[in-house]
Amino acid sequence: MKDYKSYSFWLETCGDDLTPRAPLDGSIDVDVAILGAGYTGLWTAYYLLAKNPSLKIAIVEKEIAGFGASGRNGSWCTAHFPTSLGMIAEHHGREQAVALYRAMAASVDEVERAAKAENIDIHFMRGGSMTVARGPQQLPSVQAGYEEFAGLGLGDRVALLSKGQADARVKIEGVRGAVFYKDAANIHPGRLVRGLARAVEKKGAKIYEQTPVTDFSTGSKPALHTPCGDVRAKTLVLAGEAYLSQLPKTRRVLIPVYSLMTLTEPLSASDWAQIGWNNRECVDSCRLTIEYMAKTGDGRILFGGRGAPYHFGSRIEDEYDRHAPTIAMFQDSVRHWFPMLKDVRFTHAWGGPLGAPRDFMPTMMFDPGQGVASARGYVGNGVATTNLAGRVLSDLILGKQSEITRLPCVNHRSPNWEIEPFRYIGVHFIQNAFWNLDLKAERTGIAPSGKSIAERLTRH
Repeated sequence: MKDYKSYSFWLETCGDDLTPRAPLDGSIDVDVAILGAGYTGLWTAYYLLAKNPSLKIAIVEKEIAGFGASGRNGSWCTAHFPTSLGMIAEHHGREQAVALYRAMAASVDEVERAAKAENIDIHFMRGGSMTVARGPQQLPSVQAGYEEFAGLGLGDRVALLSKGQADARVKIEGVRGAVFYKDAANIHPGRLVRGLARAVEKKGAKIYEQTPVTDFSTGSKPALHTPCGDVRAKTLVLAGEAYLSQLPKTRRVLIPVYSLMTLTEPLSASDWAQIGWNNRECVDSCRLTIEYMAKTGDGRILFGGRGAPYHFGSRIEDEYDRHAPTIAMFQDSVRHWFPMLKDVRFTHAWGGPLGAPRDFMPTMMFDPGQGVASARGYVGNGVATTNLAGRVLSDLILGKQSEITRLPCVNHRSPNWEIEPFRYIGVHFIQNAFWNLDLKAERTGIAPSGKSIAERLTRH
């Protein structure tokens, strides 16, 4: 059996027995069959059963609940939607952009409420999030982030910080200023996903672990197909996020993009006295290649980001979770951001795939004619977005019209990714271009123009 605790610090410290639940043993019939026991699948089951306790729900998971991104993420629970509010406003109008933001902010609140209601200690800390400008080249992005919110009438949810104000929150080397977002919290992801699995079981759902879904059928006879039998249902929910790229019918709806992170040992009181960070704010910079930080409940620094290569054919393998050059770069970054930690020891490193749709816009959809629902494509911003997705899907499946079922992500259709080798060539082009654009900006002190091919192709 796999050592599931080794896949992330969060699974190691979730306080749960990770022994797999029993696999499926023969074909069964249910009302709702859910592929994937991560946040999306579990939240969907949670709200379906809250609204209709008589439903018979089966959740089918290849490994264990929380094995994927739900148990390995960067611990941010924020109102940041994967697609920018500016893009939402451009394509769907100002009112829709504001409505979506309000729904995301409410999702942060709902994660806290549900965890308390189910007696799940997720180490929730509502400290907000802060995007810092490390160098003059990042100041325009900070200013633009503030103006985007202010221009939509959401100026009360953000604050533009001077260097001194940013330093008073977290003392980071080289920061020139920051934008602070109020609607964000820091959590223990493993505790949330494992506790949520227990909660849906108490409500009557059945979770089958170590049961890989190899295919699915829609239409008159919806079913999830596994080597252990079929799960026949009135409605299927495809909630596999990046792992949907491994199924023939959904191979091109997402690509798996690897996000990796590293974790320090618990810091001393004297180190924290120099750094501050009393509210456990989520912190990132304006780099195109993405870098982010969090402070854990036990006083460690998590540093993560992109950088690991995309693999041909959207392959996903355990060995890709720890890309040594990327981890080494992140550990060097911790020392650069916090020079007083030049001798800090790192105790953990892990990673995993997240799902990216072709247009970087998440989808929450239901096709009653085919009997299939799906939510996916969170592009690394899934902790709160999955909660929204679970509530949206539960309303759609139960035929309930609500404010959240009218959001622009509902029944959105992203284009498929290109076939190989064009997908591989394109993704590596973007990765290399972003890296070079960041290096040039840091060398010259001038922000990227936004007009390069790579920036235009990935604008979202």
